[in-house]
Amino acid sequence: MSSSPAVPDRGNLRASDADRERVAEILRQAAGDGRLTLEELDERLDAVYTAKTYAELEPITHDLPQSGAAHAAAATPVPRASANPRLFGGQPGSSTAVAILGAFERKGDWVVPKELSCVAILGGGELDMREAQFEEPTVKINIMAVMGGVEITVPDDANVQVHGVGIMGAFDHKASGGGQPGGPTIVITGVAFMGGVEVKRRKPRKEKLAQLASKLDAKLEKIERRKRELG
Repeated sequence: MSSSPAVPDRGNLRASDADRERVAEILRQAAGDGRLTLEELDERLDAVYTAKTYAELEPITHDLPQSGAAHAAAATPVPRASANPRLFGGQPGSSTAVAILGAFERKGDWVVPKELSCVAILGGGELDMREAQFEEPTVKINIMAVMGGVEITVPDDANVQVHGVGIMGAFDHKASGGGQPGGPTIVITGVAFMGGVEVKRRKPRKEKLAQLASKLDAKLEKIERRKRELG
């Protein structure tokens, strides 16, 4: 008799954006009811939007009442939507970026080519891929920094592989690691000679602005509620 396949611990499953939004709504309701101060709301919302798994989400509302519907929704994994078809494809521009006693910049709405070579000699460069498209699901970026520096910002959902080397310089590997299903794979290689390459992982600007707007709305709602109570 064959044994049943092991059921993964639910706490270790990755939370979706929809799961985080449901928990955030519980916090906003609690703040509106006077159960949380604005400072506590800020702290917990920050924890919600940085949570990766259900085990990290669940303690955030452990001391708050939850409606049956909201609690059931938070307890049930939601299938992740398919990857945004606009994330991949598009026509890239130049496959090289050069800064010699100067600077280069790629940010905002641009297309990351499948292979991008960057050179910074006594200069600096910036690659910000948070709002970019990718020519292919996997892209490779090769950096040569000689007494110069390159700053790379990757989207939070990206799978990042950093293989660069620092020689009398620094090549940052802290952003290496898996992202989320449907996200791009970004391979970063190269050499920093008496220079530096910094790789950091950030949420898209639009998402960060939406989170800030949501926090502001909750604060304004709390202020208006207090005004009505005092009036």
